Amino acid sequence: RAAPLAVGEPGEPRRSLPASCKVRLAGAMTDALLPAGCRAAERPRDSYFRKGCNPLAETGRSKLQNQRAVLNQQILKAVRMRAGAENLLRATTNNKVREQVLLELSYVNSDLQILKEELEGLNISVEVYQNTEEAFSIPLIPLGLKETKDVDFSVPLKDFILEHYSEDGAGYEDEIADLMDLRQACRTPSRDESGVEMLMSYFLQLGFVENRFFSPSRHLGILFTWYDSFTGVPVCQKNLSLEKASVLFNIGALYTQIATRCNRQTQEGLQKAIDAFQRAAGVLNYLKETFTHTPSYDMSPAMLSVLIKMMLAQAQECIFEQICLPGIRNEFFTVAKLAQEVAKVGEIYMLVNTAMNQAPVKENIPYSWSKLAQVKADHFRALAHYFIATILSDHQLRQNDDEDQQEKAFSQLYDHMPEGLTPLTLLRDRSQRKQLGKAHLRRAIVYHEEALRVCGVCKKLRNIEILQEILSVAHKRSCLKYSQQEQEDDFLNLVQAPDILPKTDHKIEMIPPQFSKVKVKDFFERLGPLTVFSAKQRWTAPRTVKFYCESGGLGFTVKGGPPVHVYCLDPACPAALAGLKEGDCLVSVGGVDCKWLGVSEILEKFKNLRGQEIEIQVISCQDAAASVYNKSATYSVGMQKTYSLICLAMEEDKIDTTQKVTPKLSFLSWGTKNRQKAASTLCLPTVVTGSSLAKKKLASPFTLLSSEGSLY
Repeated sequence: RAAPLAVGEPGEPRRSLPASCKVRLAGAMTDALLPAGCRAAERPRDSYFRKGCNPLAETGRSKLQNQRAVLNQQILKAVRMRAGAENLLRATTNNKVREQVLLELSYVNSDLQILKEELEGLNISVEVYQNTEEAFSIPLIPLGLKETKDVDFSVPLKDFILEHYSEDGAGYEDEIADLMDLRQACRTPSRDESGVEMLMSYFLQLGFVENRFFSPSRHLGILFTWYDSFTGVPVCQKNLSLEKASVLFNIGALYTQIATRCNRQTQEGLQKAIDAFQRAAGVLNYLKETFTHTPSYDMSPAMLSVLIKMMLAQAQECIFEQICLPGIRNEFFTVAKLAQEVAKVGEIYMLVNTAMNQAPVKENIPYSWSKLAQVKADHFRALAHYFIATILSDHQLRQNDDEDQQEKAFSQLYDHMPEGLTPLTLLRDRSQRKQLGKAHLRRAIVYHEEALRVCGVCKKLRNIEILQEILSVAHKRSCLKYSQQEQEDDFLNLVQAPDILPKTDHKIEMIPPQFSKVKVKDFFERLGPLTVFSAKQRWTAPRTVKFYCESGGLGFTVKGGPPVHVYCLDPACPAALAGLKEGDCLVSVGGVDCKWLGVSEILEKFKNLRGQEIEIQVISCQDAAASVYNKSATYSVGMQKTYSLICLAMEEDKIDTTQKVTPKLSFLSWGTKNRQKAASTLCLPTVVTGSSLAKKKLASPFTLLSSEGSLY
């Protein structure tokens, strides 16, 4: 059905496109939504839950993601065919068969190369992610979201709940459904802060899920599949670390898409873009430092280092645009400062281009990205020389000018002055200024021509019209400036323009992810406090103890909590004779779940049942589990789909209480300081008569057991 196009994302007012906006239906340069498009909906039962964008919405970004998913499937099929052909080639000795297999391999490899080029075309489709307003700005590069397959948590989690927690898994169907719905929504997040918050909430939720269900001694059998953002090759592992790392990558990618969407014609829009690029770099750096051996090329340390540099370079570019936005006053000190600022942008892009052409990144980074970095490096260095030429040709030292300040400014522009020249000579000698100005213009024209040449060589960049137009306008401006100079014999002008020292007063730094600002509720909190009821702790099945309360008291005391534990048990009391043991954990009193109740609430329940038969349910820690070393799955260097083990030695049962032990965070620890202070330990303390639980050191639920670790 025909419907008017509109622009918007969840949480934003829908607005019609202005008549002056040049909209291309084939290019899909705007996020044009159908009436049933991407809308943030609240789940009636739980206001915490949010939905992602409608994957069928007719937006440019959705079309790209759908094309990416199709290409991923085609690449997967081609990779499997190549693996089969290579296996057959190794196994057969028949020459005729080998010839046929080699022919098939050449076809499959060429097909893979074509698919890779198509995927690169999606990665360079930067126009789709730019702001919809008409702008005369060089496009910025966003990252595409990683694609994944559906995951069914139902059967494995229900089985684990029944086996490990001795509860009916069917009672947790709603919680499992919420987890699966949240994961599905994270595949199509909205391109705004709510989308980032949703991805962060799922990342934090995975911390609860890992501690609840992913036991160090067994695998649940849940297979996670994520596709490489650059190569399209799938990575499959029964490891939650792959899921966490991929979600982190998508958080960084979403920040880049938010940054490229900002309106760079306003100060507010540029500031938002700078902030988003800094946050994207912070998330990617956090990913690099936390998951050091990932099997996916796009999340390898070398690739992440390049992506971080690219995000910071684009933030620095936005800083330069922010300075130029109000207009450039043709004043000596203003133009000199601007020349060093833009030289800094060119230097950073030159470093990015160098990093992109180093192995092993060069094989996987999109070729057009590398060329765009080279184009920007040449373009901004040309602008720096143009600004210096403007100072030299347009400004003369007058009587009321501060000669000392201008001399100091000149001396700070270069690392060395041209031979035979000094800053003071340049200020006073008009002919010398003209010659050096023309030398800077010549270097500017050379850089402009090189940028145009590189842009014309790359097919993908050649199709970006706004980029071609900006480069051409800058080149013509420098040529016009050069033609306006006095006509002299340039062969007699031997002055060479020196390099301009890059300098910026606006330092760009990475902003680490602020997970503490995202409030997350544990879906499976009904299982009990995570400090006790985790996959790393083994407990007996709940057993029922029935007894009558004597007039003198219960015959035992309760401490700690939640949940509370039995201490100082009188062996002759009715509860002990009924089967209660020292150190038991109370999970139910009178048929009411009390895993989250403290000492005062438990005693109140006992008081209300005085004179009646008291029925409680308790669980006991299995001592055999204390001797089992904890293992954590991580990635091995250079080995895909395999795991190395981090053996975390358990704390000895008998430790000298006077000895101070500094707990070390585990290898895959990624909790925040606030949570470390607020959360309890994951292991139940050893029961010692007369000791207090308050003396036990507490650890975060987002870390593994805090103990001495050794990698083998």
